Amino acid sequence: MTQPSDARDAPSRRTAAGVLALACAAQFMVVLDVSVVNVALPSIQAELRLNAAWLPWAAGAYALAFGGFLLLGARLADLYGHRKVFTAGLALFTAASLAGGLAGSGSLLIAARAVQGLGAAVLAPITLTVLTTTFPEGPARVRALAIWTAVSLTGGAAGNLLGGALTQALSWRSILLINVPIGIVAAPAAARLLTATATAGRGRQRLDVPGALLATAGLTGLTFGISESRHGPGDPAALTALVVALACLAAFVLVEARYASAPLMPPRLLAARPIAIGNTVMLLAGACFQIPMWYFLTLYLQNVLRYSALQTGAAFLPHTLLTLTVGLQVTPRLMRRVDSRTLITAGALIAAAGFWWQSRITPDSTYLTGVLGPAILISVGGGLFNTPLTTTVTSGVPTADAGAASGLMNTAKQLGGVLGLAALTTLAPGTSTQPHTLTTGYGHAFLACAALLTAVAALARTLPVAHPTPSPPAPPPPRAPHQQDPQQAT
Repeated sequence: MTQPSDARDAPSRRTAAGVLALACAAQFMVVLDVSVVNVALPSIQAELRLNAAWLPWAAGAYALAFGGFLLLGARLADLYGHRKVFTAGLALFTAASLAGGLAGSGSLLIAARAVQGLGAAVLAPITLTVLTTTFPEGPARVRALAIWTAVSLTGGAAGNLLGGALTQALSWRSILLINVPIGIVAAPAAARLLTATATAGRGRQRLDVPGALLATAGLTGLTFGISESRHGPGDPAALTALVVALACLAAFVLVEARYASAPLMPPRLLAARPIAIGNTVMLLAGACFQIPMWYFLTLYLQNVLRYSALQTGAAFLPHTLLTLTVGLQVTPRLMRRVDSRTLITAGALIAAAGFWWQSRITPDSTYLTGVLGPAILISVGGGLFNTPLTTTVTSGVPTADAGAASGLMNTAKQLGGVLGLAALTTLAPGTSTQPHTLTTGYGHAFLACAALLTAVAALARTLPVAHPTPSPPAPPPPRAPHQQDPQQAT
């Protein structure tokens, strides 16, 4: 007897739901660790005696290695299969979290955070790749990407809340050690759920290790050069780093175009306007949202308003709730009626208004006027444009390049945060303890974010129009057993 279609499809639906849950859990853990350290920075600085110049690297080392190796991590998934690479990335991430939680010096912590970022670079692209290869284009993929995007956005805000609670209740070390049991539990789940969705590896192709090393060296030098420019435009260390970075990035482009058999960034991807422009928009938006917002707002709350770690984490709760509500409930519905380009533009402008409001903070600002009001606009804007932007840069990509496209998108987002933090720290004082001086510097950083998001809105208008995603058609009403099919009747 032939089973009903629902019965036949049930296992695949359960597998798809399990893959979605695993992908979102892994992505949440990866994004969480971008921001979870922020609230603990004062505690880390006091215990490990990190000076102000090296303090940003406790957060930035993770994001830099994450962004620098994302293209390589994404290509690993294309060549060797999802399950194998997912498990390897999870193991590396978990081991580095353990090392960071046990670090006895600032240098060891920064090194562990960099290795942790490398593990995240291997792990994160697969969370998006398995979704784009599991869910076909259409409403099902939009829903899956909306959930994945909302998890990514709320992971940053939740990191602050969780980091504050753990730091105050236990120690800053617990914010890294908590990843260890999660990684141990997730490994067998990945082995079970990714079996059906892993693609056959193409290990015969040569992995583009030279491209990965050149990209990472170039981006590291660029970040270091920008951060060192706070000492003056003619600083020798900054100029040397920038020259080396540009040379490495130029060599990377040459390797990708002419010599790599399996390039990390296939030139054919950048030939597509939605991918090229969309990832540029992602990079510029990441320079505001990915790390800098949490970094400067955390320092303002603790150094100026004198909040505890737990109070600081709780202060970010509205960011989490609003982002989750808009990203999961509002944006997918709007995408059925409004084209993606309009939503991206509107979201960027709303967030820009929030950052402008945030830049008006003073030492006498209250939580309601200095934090909560701007948080509403920033969170609504971020929740509004991220899902359509993610959909834009992953649509129409061949399965063979799904990992590379996912890696490119994640790279743009993470590197935007790293480069943005490096650039914006030149506007904020690193050694002053005067509330007025600190607040002025933080305000300048937020104002720069507002200007950058205004430029993002203008650039988004050059994206091709992506038509609204139609709702799935309603199934035809069942016929009574005695009714004859009209076609058979004719």
